[in-house]
Amino acid sequence: MSTITILGAGAMGSAIATPLRDAGHQVRLWGTHLDDHLIAAVRDGKPHPRTKVPLAGGVATFLAGDLASALDGADVVVLAVSSAGVIDIAQLAAPHLAGIRAVLLTSKGFAPDHEGRIILLPQAVEAQLATPLPIVAVGGPCKANEVAARRPTAAIYAAAEDPQGWARFATTDAYRVAHTTDRDGVELCAALKNVYAIALGVADGLTESGGEPFHDLKAAAFGQALAELRRLLAAEGADPWTALGLAGAGDLEVTGLSGRNKVYGTRLGKGQGADEALAEMVAAEQTVEGVPAVALATTFIQQRHPELAGELPLLHAIHAVVHEGTGLQRIIDAALPH
Repeated sequence: MSTITILGAGAMGSAIATPLRDAGHQVRLWGTHLDDHLIAAVRDGKPHPRTKVPLAGGVATFLAGDLASALDGADVVVLAVSSAGVIDIAQLAAPHLAGIRAVLLTSKGFAPDHEGRIILLPQAVEAQLATPLPIVAVGGPCKANEVAARRPTAAIYAAAEDPQGWARFATTDAYRVAHTTDRDGVELCAALKNVYAIALGVADGLTESGGEPFHDLKAAAFGQALAELRRLLAAEGADPWTALGLAGAGDLEVTGLSGRNKVYGTRLGKGQGADEALAEMVAAEQTVEGVPAVALATTFIQQRHPELAGELPLLHAIHAVVHEGTGLQRIIDAALPH
């Protein structure tokens, strides 16, 4: 049994507390200053406002000012804040990580380093730590409300060393964990599935606005997304097959069904402007991580793999629609054979 501190009391942070408790661990849930109302709700015995599921029994909760107490005596940390907050929270936590065996990272995305180079989040977290720690990337098709409700879920944990041990660490009857050493592949899939889900949502939005199905377009976008993921993973030296497993195809499928990035894409497909759609979702406390991720991803590719400039048309089309005001036909054309 380990003592685990989850940093971030949003949907996924609160949800992953359930399998970790069921696996026999002591679990603490710490919320940032943005999470105080979430902690207050679960302390009052209400379902978590994001998942609509009660917090697992026996989970201790901590407010933003209690970070040191939340980490005191812990031996594993789960970093579960949104990608934009990962570096800041890692910096805050770093002085309190003595005795920590590993950091499990559920956040997905990219971040700039001190020289402006775009890197993956595990590398960004490692750069904030005074003492090197194993970073375990947590990926796969895991909807927070289903994890919290103990519905059958398949996750994948990726680590350079002993990924099988970390998979066993969290596995329960409902939450089954696969494992791999391909951490970069899992992280790239986890970040980019949020981007590609925007295109899947566009097809759904076209269906809703016109009353006629665009299922063929959505399927074409799905296939193109996987092809582009495989190309990028191969260029990075990761395993291209990771794109066809839980971290890639699996996570893209579930995100394209109901995730916030899909919802954002649906708004675009129904005719809403990119900035307006994002503003309304942010006002509703719905983080759309694919929007900043696509900007960072295109810079990542320019910096590291300029040879792929013409090989990722759907990724660049999403960027053009989201950040440059290009019409949706750009996404449609990029999803179809060309």
